[in-house]
Amino acid sequence: MTEKETILVKRLDGNEDLPLPQYMSEHAAGMDLYAAVEETITLQPGERRLVPTGIAIALPDGLEAQIRPRSGLALKHGITLLNTPGTIDADYRGEIGIIMVNLGQDPFPIARGDRIAQMVINRYVRAECDLVSELPASERGSGGFGSTGTAGTSSKQEQD
Repeated sequence: MTEKETILVKRLDGNEDLPLPQYMSEHAAGMDLYAAVEETITLQPGERRLVPTGIAIALPDGLEAQIRPRSGLALKHGITLLNTPGTIDADYRGEIGIIMVNLGQDPFPIARGDRIAQMVINRYVRAECDLVSELPASERGSGGFGSTGTAGTSSKQEQD
């Protein structure tokens, strides 16, 4: 069963015509967010822009909102988000802005009310940092950036 939490949403002045964030299917993890542009804007190939949503939120302590791209925009148009996932902290009260980029070949229009991103609510853990002179050993060690293998093989299999 999916756990439910309540987040407070403030619709900013001039955005009463836009829907609140909403899940588009019964098992969706992300709520769609809408463009609050006054008039249609065009995102040129290679261009990035901060697109307003017309809302601000308050999250309960221990929750964060992750702002993620919509897969259909990425696949069909090359539109994605920078700083993904973007994190909205529980104590942030400003307007949610979406940093969009056009990695596609064609100009992409964004009209008022277009679904431009999704917001996923997650719990998080705060950690304390403990400074040490040495880290415990691990099988992986300091290998990174593909060091564990590719194409369904592990580095151990590749070494055999």
